[in-house]
Amino acid sequence: MKNLLIITTIPDTLTAFLIPFARHFRAQGWQVDAMACGISAYDKCKDEFDHLWEVQWSRNPLNPRNLLVAPRQIQAAVQQGKYDIVHVHTPVAAFVTRYALKNYRKLDKTKVIYTAHGFHFHNGGTALKNIAFLSLEKIAGSWTDYLVTINREDEQAAIHHQLISSQKVLYMPGIGVDLDYYSYNTTSQAEVEEVRQELDLPADAKLLLSVAEFIPRKHPQDILRAFASINRSDTCLAFAGDGDLFSEMQQLAFQLGIQEKVRFLGHRNDIPTLMRTAFATILASEQEGLPRSVMESLSLETPVIGSDIRGTKDLVSSECGILFPVGNVEKLADAIKYLLNHPQSASIMGKRGREHMKNFDLRHIIKLHETLYAEVLSLKS
Repeated sequence: MKNLLIITTIPDTLTAFLIPFARHFRAQGWQVDAMACGISAYDKCKDEFDHLWEVQWSRNPLNPRNLLVAPRQIQAAVQQGKYDIVHVHTPVAAFVTRYALKNYRKLDKTKVIYTAHGFHFHNGGTALKNIAFLSLEKIAGSWTDYLVTINREDEQAAIHHQLISSQKVLYMPGIGVDLDYYSYNTTSQAEVEEVRQELDLPADAKLLLSVAEFIPRKHPQDILRAFASINRSDTCLAFAGDGDLFSEMQQLAFQLGIQEKVRFLGHRNDIPTLMRTAFATILASEQEGLPRSVMESLSLETPVIGSDIRGTKDLVSSECGILFPVGNVEKLADAIKYLLNHPQSASIMGKRGREHMKNFDLRHIIKLHETLYAEVLSLKS
């Protein structure tokens, strides 16, 4: 039996993105285990993985227990599980896991794969932060068997900075979006009308939607300011998500005088229906790996207005949406006005977006993982 251990910093990453991979490889006869901080409290993980491992680390990269406690727990789990492959995601988990296994993998007992969901160094990042995180990735590269990047900028950066041998750098178009689930036809018009009633949308109102955490790098204030500047009575704006800036953004909406036209929805479990209801979605981030909300929106034939950054520009072209410079509220407002004034063009963009997403289909990404794992196992044997 082949043994695979999937590691993430927190269990939410597993439940949101990686369970389809566990299901697939377990169906192929693999043992698939998982490790994350707090994972034992997640019933869904108990159902989807063969065994769960707890690890004591923090999302704060400066927390000392990341290198004092967690490595011993990782080593103990790998020694007991005798894993053929350890596949790690997310930055903190990736660095600590590779550090913990740097000597173990030399014995050829396991192979370590790291999928980078967006390096912390990137175009547009501060010089000091870029130097620090690039240095860490260079150190950890020598402890890595394969490095998977999910956008073209990271792929080029990994090769340019020689984080690992270029032959061991692989590009995959994300970690997959389920095109059967995120489909225009899976949501009924009745469900759309129900959402419109819930949001108290006027009959002729077009809904703009942002699905993102309320955190600084997502720039929700830019969306509010752009929306306020267009001053359209036939348009409403909704935010789906939670975060530290939630209350502050509610206050900003009030200060801008648009509180009656903005809906703060918090966490939602009906994102496909919300996106089908929306005329367009907006993502104003300054940093992304490959934004899932953009993939979902395009899969549902809803055009996207996105900041012109790594990851987002892999997904959004002039055929399926509009890109604008990060932080440029005026250009964002112009993009919103263009789509509102050209509804037929917006509809065409949405349909083209669905076509573009075929390369990001979950089934395609799973096949790429099958190929990668087969190559890894052939080297191990």
